[in-house]
Amino acid sequence: MSFRPTGFRPAILGSAVALAFALSAGAVSAQEAAKTPAAASSSAQPAPAAAAPAAETAAAKPGDAAAGQGKAAACGACHGMDGNSSDPQYPKLAGQHESYIVRQLTDFKSGKRQNPIMLGMATPLSEQDMHDIGAYFASKSALPGVADEALVEQGQKLFREGDAERGVPACMACHSIDGRGNPGAMYPQLTSQHAQYIQATLKAWHDGTAWGDDAQAQIMPSIAKKLDDKDIAALASYIEGLHAADGAEAKPATP
Repeated sequence: MSFRPTGFRPAILGSAVALAFALSAGAVSAQEAAKTPAAASSSAQPAPAAAAPAAETAAAKPGDAAAGQGKAAACGACHGMDGNSSDPQYPKLAGQHESYIVRQLTDFKSGKRQNPIMLGMATPLSEQDMHDIGAYFASKSALPGVADEALVEQGQKLFREGDAERGVPACMACHSIDGRGNPGAMYPQLTSQHAQYIQATLKAWHDGTAWGDDAQAQIMPSIAKKLDDKDIAALASYIEGLHAADGAEAKPATP
């Protein structure tokens, strides 16, 4: 990983299927059958079993990036056709894990994560659509960002070491030293993300915003509350400058 310095950017980033049970007609008694054979014959026939409805949606399969390309076309207006948004208020999706994208789209659709634009975008998507879109963006590479050299030292310390005195864990514990995250645990990729988006998101968490009520959704708000504005600015800048460099370790930017 390495950093590229530049001026710091300003702050603002199956449905459940019911089973139909057939009701069978009760068999008539032998005595009634003998007295009224015709009626008995009719009554003894069980009612036709109601056919169980087909599942509304089949179980989602791993995402298909080729199928996802077309489905992700609408996302390009804000996030870029390849997932590299040109407007820093919208996050880069390029290289983001499929599982994380599916989780966020699911939360937008359910309303757990509040955003009126994304609610409208996610509502018509099936689970398979979400997987395909996630696979498409996961197949792309995030364009390298740049970090403010003046903020690298503080940002790097928080990212790599945290602050034990304040109970702030190192970011890399979940998001890895190179910012690539952990797809199994659905910890997102951070590397090269816009500083403006990171700063706005951390500030929102600091101020009490949460993306759900489960334990995982509560992790970042609890951490962000322990960060001050300078911490948030430094981390956001550091993360934007964090990107892969073959054969190189992450280190502060140099002129």
